Amino acid sequence: MGKGRMEAFSDGVIAIIITIMVLELRTPRGAGFAALREIVPTFLSYVLSFIYVGIYWNNHHHMLHAAKSVNGAVLWANLHLLFWLSLIPFVTAWMDGNHFATAPVAVYGGVLLMAAIAYYNLARCLAATNGRDSPLATAFGRDTKGLISIAIYAIGIALSFVTPPAGLALYVLVACLWFIPDRRIETRANG
Repeated sequence: MGKGRMEAFSDGVIAIIITIMVLELRTPRGAGFAALREIVPTFLSYVLSFIYVGIYWNNHHHMLHAAKSVNGAVLWANLHLLFWLSLIPFVTAWMDGNHFATAPVAVYGGVLLMAAIAYYNLARCLAATNGRDSPLATAFGRDTKGLISIAIYAIGIALSFVTPPAGLALYVLVACLWFIPDRRIETRANG
C-alpha cells in the first residue's frame, strides 16, 4: 500500500491542529504594551504546544520519507498518534485557562505521554512493515531516545502533582531533546 495518502491526511490533520491552537489566542484588552503582559502565559503555552506539534510533524515526515510502504496496522497506529495530537489544543487551553494548575498540567503531560507512546508504536509498526533490515528499522534500533522521553513524561506527570512548574519544566526538556529532527532516520534514509 502506498504511503502518500497517509502522509497527506496526516499533514492536513496537523495543519488543522495548529489552526485550532492559533484561534485560541485572544487579543489583549488594551492598546498599550502593558496589555500584552496578561497574555504572556497564553502565548508561552501556545509556543510550547506549537513546538510539540511541529516536532511531531517534522519527525513524522522524516519517518514516512524513509518508509517504503504502509499497511493497515500502520494506518491505525498513525490514527492513534493523530488522536492524541488532536487533543493538544484542548489541553493547552485548559492548562493556560487555569493558570497552570495541577490537574491541567498533569493532563497536558498525559496527552504528551500518550502521543509519545503512539509515535513509538507507529515507528515500530513502520519498522515491522518495512522489514527488520530496512533503513528505518535500523535507524530506530531500540529507540532509547523515545523510551527516555516516555519516562521523562511519566516523571513530569507525577511531579506536576507536587509542583506543576516542575512537571512543565520536564515537558520543556523533552521538547528540547526532540527539537532537532531525528538524525537517525534522516541519515539512514538519505545515505
